Amino acid sequence: MDTRTQINLRTKKLGVLIRDARLASRRKLQECADSVGISKSILKAYEEGRRAPSLPELEVLVYYLKLPINHFWGNEAISDDASPTEPLDLPRLREIRQRIIGALLRQQREKVNMSVRAMSHETGVTGARIKAYELGERPVSVPELEILLGALNTRIEDLFDRNGPVGQWMMEQKAFNDFMKLPPELRTFASQPVNIPYLQLASKLSAMSTEKLRSVAEGLLDITF
Repeated sequence: MDTRTQINLRTKKLGVLIRDARLASRRKLQECADSVGISKSILKAYEEGRRAPSLPELEVLVYYLKLPINHFWGNEAISDDASPTEPLDLPRLREIRQRIIGALLRQQREKVNMSVRAMSHETGVTGARIKAYELGERPVSVPELEILLGALNTRIEDLFDRNGPVGQWMMEQKAFNDFMKLPPELRTFASQPVNIPYLQLASKLSAMSTEKLRSVAEGLLDITF
């Protein structure tokens, strides 16, 4: 499958997932467009698979709709209520993330010692577009970003927001999802305040080296016997 076909298929799949997410949250097209800082027509083009969003646009959208980011790398429809989003300047946040992603893209390209021309030849994306992406002058669509990162042997997950409000929210969602995957008895144990000291002890032990753990175990055996 050639690059253009991959991008087209990914663009259409993203459109289906975006529309599904919006409908599940019972949000209007204009509401979602305003939250991201784009026009209603552009969001409609995203949903119809005629255009693809950038990663910052997806990040803002998942924050606004209160979704896990991996929804857009899955195959399942969702049905979840969305709670009101906190008052943030989401369009401004999108612009900042756009510049950050451009800088990270350039950093990774230079790290592997690949020229813009070589990347263009490898991916089929023009050099002018790559330069505009790296300078943050133009949002890079997710399908194209995946193609560019693939040429650099980098995963798109490495570019997900980690420190901003959207990133912190996504990490909280992941932590909650991980917690819910625990066996019921462990969830019950962890949720009881009286067991917090045991959890803190387990956390400290998990950070110890193998040698230190062996020393602690030997000390406990000496006390026991």
